[in-house]
Amino acid sequence: MASKLQSVERLARTRGSLRARDLARRGLPTIYLARLVEQGRLVQHARGIYAPADSDVTERHDWELACTRVPGGVLCLLTALAFHGIGTQSPRQVWMAIANKAWQPRVDHPPLRFVRFSGAALTHGVVSVRGGPAVLRVYSPAKTVADCFKFRQKIGLDVAVEALREGWREKKFTLAELTKAAEVCRVGRVMQPYLEML
Repeated sequence: MASKLQSVERLARTRGSLRARDLARRGLPTIYLARLVEQGRLVQHARGIYAPADSDVTERHDWELACTRVPGGVLCLLTALAFHGIGTQSPRQVWMAIANKAWQPRVDHPPLRFVRFSGAALTHGVVSVRGGPAVLRVYSPAKTVADCFKFRQKIGLDVAVEALREGWREKKFTLAELTKAAEVCRVGRVMQPYLEML
C-alpha cells in the first residue's frame, strides 16, 4: 500500500493537483487521498481538489481551478489583465465570462465573479494556454482591454484607460486587433478619444 500511496503523491506532484476521478481512472482507491491528507503529504485546496502539501500555491493555481470547475468559462477583465501582466490590478476574485443563458455554477473555492457574455463577445479572442494540469481559457490582451471599456461601470474607467495605455506601451496588441475587439464589444465610439491620445 505504501508504494500505491507514493504513486498517488507522485501523480499529484506531476499534475499539480488531483481529483478523486483522476485516481478512479487509474484504478486506485480514492481513500488514498484522505490518507495522504492525514499524513500531511497532500492538502485539500477546495472540495474534491488536492495538491502536494509543500507546493507553492499562486494565483495561477486559482485560475486553473476556476477553468477546471467552470468548463465553459473564460478568464476575463481584471483576471485576464493580471494574466497578461497589464496594469496594476490584483483581483481577489477570479473574473470569469460565461454564456448569457448558461447556468451559473456554485463554487466554494476559488472565489469567482461571473460576467455574462453572448455571441461574438463570448467567443472572440479566446486563447487556450496549457499551464500545469489545466488548460487556461483567457481572452487576448486586445479583447480584454475592449471588455474593460464595455464593463467600465463595474471595474472603473480608470482601470480601462490604464489597461489601454500600458498594453499599448508594452506592445501587447496591435491597433488592428484592438479595433476588431472594440467592434465586437461595441465600444468603438467609447474608446475612440482614448485611442487618439495614444
